[in-house]
Amino acid sequence: MDGISPLWGICPFNKISSNLIECRAKSRLPENAKSVIVACFPYLLDKSEYKNLNISKYAVVTDYHKVALSRLEKAVQLLKEMFPENEFSAFADNSPIPEVRAACLAGLGVRGMNSLLITEKYGSFVFIGEIVTDIELDFEETSEKTCIKCGRCIKACPSSAIKETGFERNICLSEITQKKGKLSEEEISLMTDCGCIWGCDICQDICPMNQNAAATEIEEFLSSPVSHVSEGCSLEERAYEWRGRKVIERNITIQKER
Repeated sequence: MDGISPLWGICPFNKISSNLIECRAKSRLPENAKSVIVACFPYLLDKSEYKNLNISKYAVVTDYHKVALSRLEKAVQLLKEMFPENEFSAFADNSPIPEVRAACLAGLGVRGMNSLLITEKYGSFVFIGEIVTDIELDFEETSEKTCIKCGRCIKACPSSAIKETGFERNICLSEITQKKGKLSEEEISLMTDCGCIWGCDICQDICPMNQNAAATEIEEFLSSPVSHVSEGCSLEERAYEWRGRKVIERNITIQKER
């Protein structure tokens, strides 16, 4: 996986098989899956790339779904040439694999109270992808661990989505900015108070485990930053393209009118 991803590890499939996510991509799992190669794709850029930022840092770079999947599929082709009798299937975001759990079990990091994976080198500023295979690969036995639980993200979260008891995704500001249709006054206020039109980085920015996070080395991310989104902007190859123009334009209008 060197050259495909700077951070990867192995998780036994049976460790996560009871927690699989129901999605269309589940049908692509190898019939006799044994191992999950979990890869992390860091996306943090130099601070100078975030001038006039009004979107989440993960959306500043080119569409990560395509970048991660392209790299994983390249690895799959190489693996198929080496092991023609075996099966390999790549997943990125639209995945039946519980990605954070698998990454933790692969020894890549710990789970934050905001439900994100936090790696030692890149913090939580990573995308996760997987290759599932029917080969039984060697792995280092580990357990799912949690962050230091300092509670700073709980105090900083504008919608109180992060709690001691767990993370409520449906009220997360990032989820609110991606909702279709009309937003409530409370949701609009959350957006305008934070000045964002897509996503939210508050819990990541406040996290002490992120303070020395390394910048990405991935060329596709380094060469594609767009930190400020305005009316009529191109959505092509951006992480918010999948939601369509209406949602992002609605959010832009909300920020302009307040």
